[in-house]
Amino acid sequence: MTAEAPPVAVVDKPEEAVARTGPRAWLSRHPLAAYALRRFGLYLIELWGALTIAFFFFRMMPGDPINTLIQSLQQNYIYNAQASAEIIARYQHEFGLDGNIFSQYLKYMEKLILHGDLGPSLINYPTPAQDVILRSLPWTIGLLGISAVLSWLIGIVVGAIAGWRRGKAGSAIITNLSIALAHVPFFFVALILVYVFAYTLGWLPARSAYDSNINPGFSLDFIGSVLKYGFLPGLSIVGIGAMGWILSTRMLMVPVLGEDYLVYAEAKGLKPWRILTRYALRNCYLPQVTAFGISLGFIFNGNVLVEQLFNYPGLGTTLVTAIQQLDFNTILGVTDMAIFSVLTAVLLLDLLLPLLDPRVKYWK
Repeated sequence: MTAEAPPVAVVDKPEEAVARTGPRAWLSRHPLAAYALRRFGLYLIELWGALTIAFFFFRMMPGDPINTLIQSLQQNYIYNAQASAEIIARYQHEFGLDGNIFSQYLKYMEKLILHGDLGPSLINYPTPAQDVILRSLPWTIGLLGISAVLSWLIGIVVGAIAGWRRGKAGSAIITNLSIALAHVPFFFVALILVYVFAYTLGWLPARSAYDSNINPGFSLDFIGSVLKYGFLPGLSIVGIGAMGWILSTRMLMVPVLGEDYLVYAEAKGLKPWRILTRYALRNCYLPQVTAFGISLGFIFNGNVLVEQLFNYPGLGTTLVTAIQQLDFNTILGVTDMAIFSVLTAVLLLDLLLPLLDPRVKYWK
């Protein structure tokens, strides 16, 4: 007789143990990539929605930019005859104003997404609006961008020291001064600086971006002229902008000082400066980094009043001129750039915050 083999017990594997394939299985094994993809998809939806709202908002503004262009041509003796229906129709088609508002929207989004074309600029016809914006963009980044970075750095450092040394006379002076000046308008400070340093003392120029007698280029004379002419508007922005960062950093620093991990670090014999920079400040700058990233987007709008006061050729001046002449393409171009920069900054911060602070996790 042949002995029969004992029956083999079959154990049902749980569904979780069964190997799965496909995109969803890969995403479940890579939670960081899944979060990045979800966040990027949300970013695209937000960008599309914001650009759409901006388009319809400005298209519904009262006024006819074509009539504005015809009047401008007549005033410059370029066009003296009565504008015919064919000429008006041509301009309407060229500026994307023919058809109903929905067809205008589809044409605008097609040119913007596929070709990066904003259409011609009314304030500098027939130059494309993107070229007009790109000519003003370096001046705005150079003035407002550098000023924003300096004000943020000064505010973080001074605010952290003021919070760390709370109760001291120096901290009280800095805090009260920041409270008094944080909400003073930039242009008001700019007026005071112009009166003192330009008209009274005559040390610095009051208007323009550089000396008109110097040819623009990468030369020491031109760079020195740009720095000299940009000192007063930059100082007005840095001086007031830093006050707000000082207050917010101090507000975040003071509650952290009573935490147990700081007491433990002090008991270990760590130096106060190391405790401030490596422990206390590290837990305070996270909200400041987020706020700074969002504020960078507003650089592209330009500080309109400051640029107008100093006759600075930045995006603020370009935007004001475009609004006065109903240049929808240039207005939308500046607005779209601001929208794109703000949303992109928020996206990058959401992806970088877990690297800055290991406690931040957006995935399981």
